[in-house]
Amino acid sequence: PNNLFRELLVGSEDFDIRVFKEDQIVSELNENETVTSLCHMHGSRFGYALANGTVGVYDRTARYWRIKSKNHAMSIHAFDLNADGVVELITGWSNGKIDARSDRTGEVIFKDNFSSSVAGVVEGDYRLDGQVQLICTSIEGEVRGYLPASKALKGNLMDSNAEQDRIRELSQRRQNLLLELRNYEENAKVFMGVSQTNSGMGVIPANTQLQTTLSVRAATEAQKAHVELSISTPNETIIRAVLIFAEGIFEGESHVVHPSVQNLSGCVRVPIIPPKDIPVDLHIKAFVGGRTSTQFHVFEITRQLPRFSMYEVTEDSPAAPAGTVSFSINERPQRVVMWLNQNFLLPEVVESPNVTFHSLRGGGLMSFHMASNGQITLTTDDIDLAGDLVQSLASFLAMEDLSVEADFPSYFEELRTTLTEVDEFHSVHQKLTADMADHSNYIRNMLVQAEDARLMADMKTMKKRYRELFDLNRDLINEYTIRSNNHNALLARLKSVNQAIQRAGRLRVGKPKNQVIAACRDAIKSNNINALFRIMRAGTASS
Repeated sequence: PNNLFRELLVGSEDFDIRVFKEDQIVSELNENETVTSLCHMHGSRFGYALANGTVGVYDRTARYWRIKSKNHAMSIHAFDLNADGVVELITGWSNGKIDARSDRTGEVIFKDNFSSSVAGVVEGDYRLDGQVQLICTSIEGEVRGYLPASKALKGNLMDSNAEQDRIRELSQRRQNLLLELRNYEENAKVFMGVSQTNSGMGVIPANTQLQTTLSVRAATEAQKAHVELSISTPNETIIRAVLIFAEGIFEGESHVVHPSVQNLSGCVRVPIIPPKDIPVDLHIKAFVGGRTSTQFHVFEITRQLPRFSMYEVTEDSPAAPAGTVSFSINERPQRVVMWLNQNFLLPEVVESPNVTFHSLRGGGLMSFHMASNGQITLTTDDIDLAGDLVQSLASFLAMEDLSVEADFPSYFEELRTTLTEVDEFHSVHQKLTADMADHSNYIRNMLVQAEDARLMADMKTMKKRYRELFDLNRDLINEYTIRSNNHNALLARLKSVNQAIQRAGRLRVGKPKNQVIAACRDAIKSNNINALFRIMRAGTASS
């Protein structure tokens, strides 16, 4: 950031990296798995790790690089190991591997291995000689320290290993190219008529190309609602197998379709169910050839899944949603139509910005209407969806500030109930704390009486007092359990209130967003519930 204030980075279980300036969210970065680690690199660059084995580096909101491993990143740390003046991302893995990667490219510049999982990676003057070392520990207690590179090795820690790895890599590439050349030569013989009897070669017509279409499919008895990816060829060739790589959709981020020999055809359909409303790049590889081919051509193509792909256009709307969002923009309807066509899977190109969708994920309705004066009205009962739509449209139209009027009756009623429960839990918490204090005083008195009886050799009274102490202690433990459960329930309700404030903020853009969040928090502090709901609806406390 180009200012004097530091931002706070927070990784969440809902796959987001949020950037806070004081108590306001200034940016959100969407990932595809729970964020487990964050570390500052230098300037505006930071490293991150996910629960699925992904590590990478962001510069502000732009991702520089990322890699994914089948192992889990146990710890990440920034340290200048090769003494080039720029820190590297040090990662300790669950299989015991330690690697240092360039912050610019993700290239490995150093690696080492422990015999067990890495427990942590830190830095410090371990030897007390005034020089900071990188310190790595394993779960079995092994500790290793690494000094920055000497002047002779400055900037290059993997001379010998790198050369051997490079030779192996070039040798493998040579073998692959020779194999590819041999296949081309065999195919050339077929064209020249030398080997007309050999039909196993992967000769395909010159006009063969891979065609892809995305369409929305409603739920049936046999299958859930999904987006269907259709991959086909325009001639008699068949698709032997399809590999699809996509973030956050398939388990392991990849999916393979391999039809049986009896079901080979020139078209393969793949059902896709995106769990969240985020745009996803589908990297597709298809093996194409003849029916009797043993060698196949590999076609590669990338297709983007639109952000709101799990919504189907519908004509009938028996019960309109009660939740509404309205705002005005100074844009031509054609620009809004362009946004609709880019962000939804529409059966045909929409020419009007007035359209109704049915959610395949939640089952609710969402309608979009734009009047001639630029007034836009969204109707949906899903406040999260409304926020996503507002943010997406504002980003597309490059709007820096946007004020919104919103009303979500059912959600606001739930929030009102939650706020009532917060007050109740606060009262219970105070009562339980007072009761525990009384019990503690009573126990102290009882303990003194029991000890007095012991010193006076009054065993009967001593036993009686210790029995009473035992019962009191049991009651105290039970009260603590109740107090702990009450505290956890209170935290859950407070979290819901904070999420409601953030959702109200996401319905706005720029300064109005920050103003709504700040005003909502002031209303909570002053316990002015009616003002809170006025702010959430109108963006201001004034009625």
